[in-house]
Amino acid sequence: MKLVQVAAAVLTRSGNEFLLTQRPSGKVYAGYWEFPGGKIEAGEAAQAALARELEEELGIVVEQAVLWQTVHFTYPHAEVELHFFHVTVWRGEPYGREGQDCGWQTLDTCKNLLLLPANDGILKALPALLKGET
Repeated sequence: MKLVQVAAAVLTRSGNEFLLTQRPSGKVYAGYWEFPGGKIEAGEAAQAALARELEEELGIVVEQAVLWQTVHFTYPHAEVELHFFHVTVWRGEPYGREGQDCGWQTLDTCKNLLLLPANDGILKALPALLKGET
C-alpha cells in the first residue's frame, strides 16, 4: 500500500475553538469531519502544501504555522502520514470554498460529529494545545 503524505491544519481561536471541515460527497469517507488540509504533492514541502490547500479549500492565507504532530494511520484503502500544523495566524475568514461544510468546534461539540478515525489521537492531544501547553 502506498504511503500518502498529508498536511493538515489545526486552526484555533478564542482559546477553545478549532476548525473542522466535512468531506464532500464523492470522496472516500464522505460526510466525515476532519481537520482541513490535503495531499502533499511530489517535491512539495509540507508547510507549502498546507498553505496551498488552505487557500484552495478555505480561502485563507497562512501567515504562521508550526508543525505540531505527525500521525501514521492505516485505512482499509490507504496508509497515510498526516503532518498536523498549528496555524496561529492567517488572513481571511475560513469558508467552504469547494462547497464543503466547515465550522468552529469545541471538544464538546465535536463529540456529536462523525470524525475520521485518524483524528482520534489529535483530539486527545488538543486540550494541551488549546491551553498553550505544547
